[in-house]
Amino acid sequence: MRLVSSRTRKQRLAIGAVAVLGLGGLSVIQALPASAAAGCSVTYSVTGSWNNGFQGNIVIRNVGDAWTSWNLTFSFANGQRVSQGWGGRFTQSGTQVTVANESWNGSVANGASVNPGFIGSHTGTNTNPTSFAVNGVACTGSPVTSNPTSAPPTSRPPTSAPPTSQPPTSQPPTSNPPTTGPPGQRVDNPYAGGRGYVNPEWKAKAESVSGGSRISSNPTAVWIDRIAAIEGTAGSSSNGPMGVEDHLLEAVRQGASYIQFVIYNLPGRDCSALASNGELGPTEIGRYKTEYIDPIAAYQNDARFRSLRIINIIEIDSLPNLITNVAGRPTEVAMCNTMKSNGNYVAGVGYALAKLGASPNVYNYIDAGHHGWLGWDDNFRPTAQLLAQAARAEGSTIANVTGFITNTANYSALQEPYITVTEQTRPSKWIDWNRYNDELSFAQAFRTELISQGFSSSIGMLIDTSRNGWGGSARPTGPVTTGTLDEQINGSKIDRRIHKGNWCNQSGAGLGERPRANPGATGIDAYVWVKPPGESDGSSTEIPNNEGKGFDRMCDPTYGGNARNGNNMSGALAGAPISGAWFPAQVTQLMQNAYPPL
Repeated sequence: MRLVSSRTRKQRLAIGAVAVLGLGGLSVIQALPASAAAGCSVTYSVTGSWNNGFQGNIVIRNVGDAWTSWNLTFSFANGQRVSQGWGGRFTQSGTQVTVANESWNGSVANGASVNPGFIGSHTGTNTNPTSFAVNGVACTGSPVTSNPTSAPPTSRPPTSAPPTSQPPTSQPPTSNPPTTGPPGQRVDNPYAGGRGYVNPEWKAKAESVSGGSRISSNPTAVWIDRIAAIEGTAGSSSNGPMGVEDHLLEAVRQGASYIQFVIYNLPGRDCSALASNGELGPTEIGRYKTEYIDPIAAYQNDARFRSLRIINIIEIDSLPNLITNVAGRPTEVAMCNTMKSNGNYVAGVGYALAKLGASPNVYNYIDAGHHGWLGWDDNFRPTAQLLAQAARAEGSTIANVTGFITNTANYSALQEPYITVTEQTRPSKWIDWNRYNDELSFAQAFRTELISQGFSSSIGMLIDTSRNGWGGSARPTGPVTTGTLDEQINGSKIDRRIHKGNWCNQSGAGLGERPRANPGATGIDAYVWVKPPGESDGSSTEIPNNEGKGFDRMCDPTYGGNARNGNNMSGALAGAPISGAWFPAQVTQLMQNAYPPL
């Protein structure tokens, strides 16, 4: 049974009658109430631009009789050209563009929408078209009594690839748009072929900081970090008033092709870090299943959201702790021993995979730590084996796993161009005998290991690049080749942290690669911003709260460290709020040190 919110103020974002708008990159002709006749409304927007290229998005809404097929026409005013499209068959003759339905999206009921998109080019002003027609009927937003139709074109859209470069100030185009499939039918890479959901709450926070509009249109993940966040908690420091249903409705309204959620509320959550401890005790696996996963699954399986690809990031900072922070290790933590013994991390992840993976448009990526955590031989394979065990627990199978994500909410550099890991460099204090020194090489190698443990050869990897750019004046421009080994490594490394074990609000960090699908590296589905830039990792001093989040000294800039960071200083920023709360000073620093630069 579909869950219905008990809140009186829900953001029910079903489209209703509004006025005609025209604002910069957005043209809207919106609908009046439907009647038994033909009618349509169209929302046209430019969602990204670079040099003389741009990405366009079109939302076509039926306000009259149901369509069994549709044929949209409009004209460009300034010589723009469509080079590639998806969600419809694009053809262009002169200035006129025609978009015909695909075989799987021709039927559109009254009140329903379809959402084609395209890559285009221009040589002059990129003026938005303002007049549209579907099946020969002008899209004025008002139904009319006749319903003329026109046959869809027989030609296919151009097949040239979109530009590979991306502008630093807007969400980039994704590669391989034709990989989109019918709603509810799984695709190989859910990030390819469309645009991601932009969380309006994060967008507003980003734009409240000077220069934040340069990054605010990038897709970020929505963190569901406690039971109350499912319905939304007005006044919350991390999730705000919007709940799971609100975000899904807003994603449909935006015409997004995918939306990302972080599933993050295991019993005894994050057993080695107090800043992100959760609300459920180590034995509360029953509440996790029935009060947390089941309601999320009910929303995600709702037929209203079948057009969305719903991407879940499953329980970060959980399973790797059962390898690295248990008895027999110098990094042992008592709570991690407890969670390994009672099996509730494995059971919880397995249950989440099985329950959420039952929906045909849901894609699950499991957290796989990062190179500075799992890159040593005694961590690498055992973690992959544990992930395979969890994927088969509680009735789940490996078929419920689309892939894995590394560097979630962390700072490890994507690539270290001036350092090569060899038997000569491994003894340095920074590399510390690790076999990897950046996230890309680790993610690709770990993917190979995961496949050897039984996962499909089609699995893809994600890398969180929200805070691993390490640009700014401190970024090296070449290798240092003189001095001791440690002096050479420290002078050459992109990652400017004191130690790879430092994870909280790192001083000097910058935005990394902007979110994009198929970045051109083997086995990598996408670079993503799962950790929304500007959301704190934890408070730098103790702050009482009702969210179950403790104070971890690793977030204290005066802390001298522990065994998990080689007894080094924490490198954390001062003045930080609790984890998930907005931290303007951090996002300002991230923009200043962005690489590629903004």
